[in-house]
Amino acid sequence: MRIYLVGGAVRDGLLGRVPGDRDYVVTGSTPEQMTAAGFTPVGRDFPVFLHPKTKEEYALARCERKSGRGYRGFTVLSTPDITLEEDLARRDFTINAIAQDEHGALIDPFHGADDLKARVLRHVSPAFVEDPVRILRAARFMARWASLGFSIAPETLQLMRSMVADGEADHLVAERVFAELFRALQEPSPSAFVRTLRQCGALARVMPEVDALYGVPQRASFHPEIDAGLHTEMVLDAAARLAPKDALIAFCAMTHDLGKALTPARELPAHRMHEHRGLAPIRALCGRLKVPAEFAAVAEICCREHLNVHRLAELKAATLHDLIARCDGFRKPARIAQLGLVSEADKRGRGIDDVDYPNRAHLDALHSAALSIRPRDLDLSGLHGEAIAEKVRKARIDAIAAARAGLGD
Repeated sequence: MRIYLVGGAVRDGLLGRVPGDRDYVVTGSTPEQMTAAGFTPVGRDFPVFLHPKTKEEYALARCERKSGRGYRGFTVLSTPDITLEEDLARRDFTINAIAQDEHGALIDPFHGADDLKARVLRHVSPAFVEDPVRILRAARFMARWASLGFSIAPETLQLMRSMVADGEADHLVAERVFAELFRALQEPSPSAFVRTLRQCGALARVMPEVDALYGVPQRASFHPEIDAGLHTEMVLDAAARLAPKDALIAFCAMTHDLGKALTPARELPAHRMHEHRGLAPIRALCGRLKVPAEFAAVAEICCREHLNVHRLAELKAATLHDLIARCDGFRKPARIAQLGLVSEADKRGRGIDDVDYPNRAHLDALHSAALSIRPRDLDLSGLHGEAIAEKVRKARIDAIAAARAGLGD
């Protein structure tokens, strides 16, 4: 029996980053021998075990044979005679196909360490095309490392394009697409996830509502970047800077302008009513990818209301109160803060990142003033039903007006 540290822990160590989970490959052993040594079996599709003390994962070396379409269409072989190199050969990228023995020596048959130094994401073997999830993983890794200067090897990008053309991407299940998207949205450069999928043609297959934004012009006076798809990329990265690792905020940033793809050609480059046109594609996207209900709800709020936040100073106190109520901001206060964040990301996603944007802080302050009014603190004697609701509403509107006077806007 030989044990090797593999995958992300080796890769991250070579990048000078703190490794996450440590995974191990075991050669020359059987499930029975692992169990006898005190390991706990946990693998459903292939032999994986938990160490009796550290609880880290130890997988028996294995190889895979394509047996059907999609990422589940594989037959897994795991026998004591499968070598470490055979196990590494089934992995997606060379930088993930590096192992380390108990003495710290690297086993790197596919030159992943060289690719790490060159900041290149390169496939290990032609078998890459057999698993469509690798398209999503390539895009997610780019979201993580684009800021470090990583790029996808031209031959790997070509393989990804061929996979899309051959229909492999059409076999991606919704849950897996959203799982990879969710992780990518927490990375420093989530725009690279979208951009990579578009480069290989997969964006039109998995998120056609986002893909449709590319090539749609906007008014240069508001959007120096012109293209609505490019604007979405910029807003995504602005959201990642404002709210690091917040997938919900990034998802709302990605979807806030979907309505621009539906603007009639005769109205371009203006986009009147895009905040309302965008609700239908958000619902379609969220329904198809089985997006969590809270993501879908907040995405609709940010799409519908972000222009109102931009013109906050123009809104009457009563209008702002009703906006808060429309967002369920009295029962779920976090939604107003989320709306402010996405609106600021939208403003900063235009190549003018250092622009002053007081609207978010003002929205938070006015919302706090409205929240300070609690029905139990009001004299509601003799009132019933709608009369109570109206008195609370008026008190909150008065509180918003008073707070606004204090802000001087």
